Formats: sequence, structure tokens, C-alpha cells
Amino acid sequence: MAEQLSDDEWAVWDAFYSMRRRLDRALELRLHADSGVSAPEYEILVGLGRSDDRRLRVRDIAEQIGWEKSRVSHQVTRMEKRGLVRRTECASDARGTWVELTPGGRRAMLSATRGHTAAIRGYFVEALQGDAATLESFSRRVLDAIGDDASPDRAGSGARPEVTTRAS
Repeated sequence: MAEQLSDDEWAVWDAFYSMRRRLDRALELRLHADSGVSAPEYEILVGLGRSDDRRLRVRDIAEQIGWEKSRVSHQVTRMEKRGLVRRTECASDARGTWVELTPGGRRAMLSATRGHTAAIRGYFVEALQGDAATLESFSRRVLDAIGDDASPDRAGSGARPEVTTRAS
């Protein structure tokens, strides 16, 4: 059985977890209010916008954002209906398709980025003050500890680390 967390450890976890969830929610609400783009749409648009030719395969998008391919595919279908992306055939793989950023998708991404960047600065960067290097170092250690445990390929694999839950 895993060692229980102390009250102080729980307090740190609770503060971090609450901050992370509220930050995600505040950023998402601001993104949608400012640009009409949802957080999932924005993640995909940015990934496409950063790619060399503004197109990616669904599996590459899934890998970048940590989603299952089916979830990405459903999201792309919704985005196609809004004119943000389009699917085109992949000449090198008859079974595959590209997801391409449309001109409307690029405009939406650029518009959303301005407000999103301002929100990140206001909610997060300014609050960091002199702690940015510490937070970056901490974040990298946590990511190293997680390793592949959060990979979409592990979903349903049954392999789970031993986890302690908080007693009520």
C-alpha cells in the first residue's frame, strides 16, 4: 500500500490542483469570449499553424495534444463544418488524410492568439514574478516522473501506478 500524504502535502496538492483547473477554465472562457474559438479548436489550430505546410495527419495531432485519434477525428469534423480546417487525401498513403488549416482557420487562430496571449500574461506570467525558473524546473521533473503514463496509447491498458487517494 502506498504511503499516505500528510496534511501539508494535501494542502499543496489541493492548492495546485485548484489553481490548474481554474486557470484552464478562465483561459478557456476568455478564449471563447474573445474569439469564439474553443480550447480544443485552438489547440488543433495552433498545431496546424506551427507545422511547416499548415497540415498534419490526425495521428500527429493526437500525439501533439495527447488525445485519442477518434477524439481528434470528431473534433476535426466539427471544425470542418465551421470552415476552420479541411481534410485532403494523402498521396503517400491511400488510407490517410491530411487535416489542413483553411484561410478562415488561420484568421481564427491569429485572432484567438492575441487575446489568449494577453490572458496567459495576466493570469499566469505576471503572477510568477521571479519564480518562472523554479516552476519550469518543477514542471520538467513532474513530466519526467509521468513519462509515458499519460500517453493516449496507454488508455485502457490496465497499467496503473499505485496511487494514494485522499481520505474524506
